[in-house]
Amino acid sequence: MAVPLPTAGTRWRCTLCGNLTRFDVTRRSKVVEYVHLDLAGDPKVEEREVLSESIESVRCRWCNAVDQIELVDRPGANA
Repeated sequence: MAVPLPTAGTRWRCTLCGNLTRFDVTRRSKVVEYVHLDLAGDPKVEEREVLSESIESVRCRWCNAVDQIELVDRPGANA
């Protein structure tokens, strides 16, 4: 089940326990990175462009529920 990303006016909520703050998110990304290696060979990502990204699952850290996450309005979002 695809879980939409929260927006400026919404946030995630677990429908089982009511958690609003702690989630494990599994996401799939396709990115292009500019990697600069120093003379010792240590890499540093200096630029990152996200080509595509999707959330595969969101798991509640409180009750371990998966596919029980919904979007709800943030307090004051409609004010």
